[in-house]
Amino acid sequence: QVQLVESGEGSVQPGGSLRLSCSANGGPLSDYAMGWFRQAPGKEREFVGVISRAGTKRDYVESVKGRFSISRDNAKNTAYLQMNSLKPEDTAIYFCAASFTVTGATPTWPAQFHYWGQGTQVTVSS
Repeated sequence: QVQLVESGEGSVQPGGSLRLSCSANGGPLSDYAMGWFRQAPGKEREFVGVISRAGTKRDYVESVKGRFSISRDNAKNTAYLQMNSLKPEDTAIYFCAASFTVTGATPTWPAQFHYWGQGTQVTVSS
């Protein structure tokens, strides 16, 4: 059983930056592709981005490409979501998730992920 814990919750002005962390307990993070999702009030959970097990492949939703970046440090059992040039529409609860999958895979559907963090709030407002 893998437990994921997000940190880095915050409130920033438009154009600002924030970095979220996702720490894993109970298993080696290197066995999992790591994804980030978000859910805004009244909306469905949305895929944000994913990084493969070894960190060699990434995929992002179009709306965050060039602004967000996912990285991971398997030695620290931690994944990161660096968010730059934040916009008010990025306001949401952000979740990290772990997918037990093959090397190189970059799953994007929530059903492909086996473990989820509790979520952390990101607010972008002036």
